[in-house]
Amino acid sequence: MNERCPWCGTDPLYVAYHDTEWGVPEYDPRALWEKLILDGFQAGLAWITILRKREGFRAAFAGFEPEVIAGWGEAEVARLLADPGIVRSRAKIEATIGNAQAYLRIAEGEGFDQWLWRYVGGTPLQNNLRGMAEVPAVTPLSERVSKDLKKAGFRFAGPTIVYAFMQAVGMVNDHIVTCPRHADLSG
Repeated sequence: MNERCPWCGTDPLYVAYHDTEWGVPEYDPRALWEKLILDGFQAGLAWITILRKREGFRAAFAGFEPEVIAGWGEAEVARLLADPGIVRSRAKIEATIGNAQAYLRIAEGEGFDQWLWRYVGGTPLQNNLRGMAEVPAVTPLSERVSKDLKKAGFRFAGPTIVYAFMQAVGMVNDHIVTCPRHADLSG
C-alpha cells in the first residue's frame, strides 16, 4: 500500500512540497541557510503558513543572501516589521540578521554545507518509520547540532527546529515506509 506521509494533508502546495522537496538532500549552502531560517520562522506556526509566504520571505530578505542580510540594521528591521508578506516577529527578524553573520563565520572555514553534513557523514540517515507516531520531534543528534549552531551564534535553532530542518533538507529520511518518497530517497 503506497500512501503519502499524512502530515501534508491534501493542500496542493503542501502535497507538492512533500512530493518534490521535503527530504531531498540539499547541499547548496545558501539553500540550506534559507531553509534553516524558514524553519526558525515557523516556530509556533504551521509549516503551511511559511510555505504560503515563502516567496514573500525571499523578496523581503534579498533572496536569502546572507552576505546582504548580515549588514542590515534597524531600518531594515522596521521595513520587515511592516511587510505583510512575511511573519512579522522582531525577534525572528533580528535573529535572521545575526544568523547571517554566524553563517558567514562558518562559511569562512569549511563552508556551511560541509559543516552541517559532517553530522551525518555526508550521507542521509535512513529511518524506516511505519507511522507518524514513530517520527520524533527531537533526537540526540538534533540536540547536538542545535547546541553547536547556538555556540556558532545562531538563534531560533533549538533541537525541534533543527530536527524539522534536518528532515526537510534530507539529512534524515523520515518519510514513512509506505510513502513512495521513502523508497525514492533511500538509495
